[in-house]
Amino acid sequence: MKLDDTDKRLISALQRNGQMPAHELAELMNLSTSQAGRRRQRLEADGMIRGYAARVAPEQVGLMVQAFVQVQMQSHGVEGARSFATLVETQPEVTDAWILTGEADYLLRIYCADLSALNRLIQDILLPHPAVNRVQSQLVMEQLKTDAPLPV
Repeated sequence: MKLDDTDKRLISALQRNGQMPAHELAELMNLSTSQAGRRRQRLEADGMIRGYAARVAPEQVGLMVQAFVQVQMQSHGVEGARSFATLVETQPEVTDAWILTGEADYLLRIYCADLSALNRLIQDILLPHPAVNRVQSQLVMEQLKTDAPLPV
């Protein structure tokens, strides 16, 4: 789907505030309320906008440790990859997971209550997986930029 400048501005506005009422969005976009609503609905229906979610402050809900964990596999078979993907999907502490090129095969973003919880996740869940060779973690000391909008 090709985006025009109005679509791009609408997406940018919704990335900043996904709860913006239609009349405010229309005013910002210099469109009628119905035009803004139809554009939003089209972008949602076409899958350009995947959904809306609340951004929760991790420390306010007791998640004091954020870490990035690199996982290197010892085998790259289909079954091992499928099994590891299932393991990752079932761990609520893993909020994001990427398959990478390079030395690490996966990068996991993890939020835990404390270092002991992170250690248990690594030692008791990730490392025992039969396809995992090595796990390396980096603790986030401070997050300088938080989940910024995409540059559309």
